Amino acid sequence: MGKNLSFLDKSFWITESDDNPKHVACLQLLEMPADADTKNYVVDLHGEFCQFTRATSPFNCSVNTFLGYPTGFKPTKTINVGYHVQLHRIEDITDRQALDELVAQIHDQRLDKDKPLWQYHFLYDGKSNTYGIYAKVHHMYGDGATLVRWFQAGYLDTPNEDTFTPVWSLKRLRRKKRAPSSMSKRFGEWLNTLRAAVDLFVIFIRLVLKLVRINVHYMPIPFSGTKTVLTGQVKSGRAVTTMDIDFKRVKRLARRTRSTANEVLLCAFDIGVHRLLQDHGQVFKKALYTNMPINLRKPGEKTTGNKIAIVPVQLAHGEQDPYLRLRQIIVNHRIVKYAAQHARPAAFSSYTIVIQSFALVFEWMRLSNIVKPIANILVSNVPGPSHARYLKDSKLLACYPVSTMTPGGGVNITLMTYNGVANIGMVCCNKEIASLRPLADYVTEAFEMLEKSVDDPSLNIEDIGEHNDEVPVSIITEPYH
Repeated sequence: MGKNLSFLDKSFWITESDDNPKHVACLQLLEMPADADTKNYVVDLHGEFCQFTRATSPFNCSVNTFLGYPTGFKPTKTINVGYHVQLHRIEDITDRQALDELVAQIHDQRLDKDKPLWQYHFLYDGKSNTYGIYAKVHHMYGDGATLVRWFQAGYLDTPNEDTFTPVWSLKRLRRKKRAPSSMSKRFGEWLNTLRAAVDLFVIFIRLVLKLVRINVHYMPIPFSGTKTVLTGQVKSGRAVTTMDIDFKRVKRLARRTRSTANEVLLCAFDIGVHRLLQDHGQVFKKALYTNMPINLRKPGEKTTGNKIAIVPVQLAHGEQDPYLRLRQIIVNHRIVKYAAQHARPAAFSSYTIVIQSFALVFEWMRLSNIVKPIANILVSNVPGPSHARYLKDSKLLACYPVSTMTPGGGVNITLMTYNGVANIGMVCCNKEIASLRPLADYVTEAFEMLEKSVDDPSLNIEDIGEHNDEVPVSIITEPYH
């Protein structure tokens, strides 16, 4: 791995605490081959994995610091497999609620900062032909797109009992060192930096104009999210839930509604979160907000590290018809996409760094309970393999991403599309909400109702915890026919 770290990479190390570890993870569910010995298969597989004591970059790298400040990575010759690769026998691997609770406990534990920043946890019950692998990696190693690419490289297109190499021992292509820049090239880089700075200045000018209600159709103003039982100062303790949605159905609905798959899912998540918060007695007079990650890589680019922007998007409010809520989200989502398309990626990345830096400072100073959050939920979509993959001779059934908590709290929802299914992982602090399982049920119900509402306008969400000011009936108000 390259020795240079971006400011965004370093921020994940600087702001990490026991209350808010900065690792991301995935829960992988796998199926043993038909003739496997269910009692010993995972034990033997764990033993095979432990034989790989030499790792490649970045899995052989710990962080080099100066007075606590990260300056780069330093390689280690061998890894402590007893720490990095662990085995857990549990009561019932098919008990999803108990499995989610175990994952939440492991996810809450901070990685040892003196070792390479990753772990593998094998989960099995000794009687089922299904087992799990919970893998976590520090966010400073890379963003979601990078980490998924690395982990999937350890899987095969067809089952193979003999040949396999775990992800930490796979050889990765080294990037060629950049040749010294010529004077003309350096001038071009300076010019691009200047243009990005101008774009960043324009972004803030437009936000100020929106603040004074001159340029209302622009991106949301940062730190205008609504305080809820999910937001505030991040504390230790996590609630984790996993769920699935047929992604083929999502894409079909997106085509029918002239929307995108992300917008369809945002609508279902929005309705689900409203219903969860209503269970806790919360009613809202304005829309909630989501943080939307934007991948700033060019098509085909395979750089490591973090190369994303995260910007708030307003969700829906005031409509009980799921389809009309979707239309609101489409408009609000595309306002932000339009802004991103008309600014250089470096400008949007810098904008993310500025607003996230403020959020991190508020968290560090323990002011997140006082300041409004940037957003109420963070939803990100990581494309995965479109066909079945195998770890040795085990079939990968699902892969649920479990992300870190953002400053200011909320619920972090990450989905990975795998083999035609959206595998969804949800995580939040459990200081006020003990379980996110109701949210998973609400999201499923919301998606199914959204599907039906396209053809049946009479379908409405009876109450999702929104307060609307009464508006006199107008002569232009028309009922559905």
